[in-house]
Amino acid sequence: MSPLLQGILTVIIGVGGCIGYFWTSNYVLDRYIFPPKGKDAGRNINRANAIRPWLFMLPAILALGLYLVYPVFGSFYRSLFNRAGTDFVGLGNYALLMGDGEFRQALFNNFLWVLFVPAAATFLGLLVAQLTDRLSWGNIAKSLIFMPMAISFVGASLIWKFVYAVDPEIGIVNAIRASMGFEALDPLQVTFWNNFLLMFILVWIQTGFAMVILSAALRGIPEETIEAAIIDGASPTQIFFKIKIPQIMGTIVVVWTTITILVLKVFDIVYTMTGGNFGTQILPSYMMEYMFRDDGRATAVAFVIMIIVLPVMIWNIVQARKEVR
Repeated sequence: MSPLLQGILTVIIGVGGCIGYFWTSNYVLDRYIFPPKGKDAGRNINRANAIRPWLFMLPAILALGLYLVYPVFGSFYRSLFNRAGTDFVGLGNYALLMGDGEFRQALFNNFLWVLFVPAAATFLGLLVAQLTDRLSWGNIAKSLIFMPMAISFVGASLIWKFVYAVDPEIGIVNAIRASMGFEALDPLQVTFWNNFLLMFILVWIQTGFAMVILSAALRGIPEETIEAAIIDGASPTQIFFKIKIPQIMGTIVVVWTTITILVLKVFDIVYTMTGGNFGTQILPSYMMEYMFRDDGRATAVAFVIMIIVLPVMIWNIVQARKEVR
């Protein structure tokens, strides 16, 4: 069967199945369980209306349970066994992690990513959003800055691999060094600083995302507050930092935490650029490496990543709800 036909059949079966489920469930509810007739018609209608939202949410609840809740508990249970799943080792895999210097290095690098990438991407996105709103060709500039969002992480990594190339005729970094009289080197092998070179790739990609969200937030600021500040003699800098920033702080936090969640899961950039070598190992690449070894610590690493991501995700949801209110 051709991929096109498979896709069409999948859409037909998926959409048809959803329509069939909703129609059948509502029909059974109204016809056989709580029929709106007889002396209890009013009570049955209220009962059916109370159950009906759960009928609509049931497929999503089942999907979340199958693909989210079950894997979480299953991963933790699996992390208590060896790689083959035959011997119970308790917290032995976690003890191996704590005693592994490579894991501690990966954890440290992850915190570097969390500190640098969200801050840089949010700051640059906010700066660009403010500056481009004042330009007549601001929409064109925004389109160009947002364009990296359309590139996959692997594709962006390959682009920047040319930027960091050792050959001065290809790599921009070494071309600049050669123009200043320095010898060529591989920037990706410069320990510690090579992490920031990898982080800048993600900053380059995510700045467009931050810019779009924050630009919309800036445009939503009431003009009355800005006009009042101008009448009171506030400078453009004061208006930006004391009037605009406080009013969009909730959006800034949401953007920040959203990028943070993405950072904690990033894998493609490190794997494509360095493979985790030269001190650039992070938790996802460390987990990938130990998936093919004899012990079962890869599942333990996956659970550690989930524990780190969970508080940020909860904070993001709380802030998003505040923003809606």
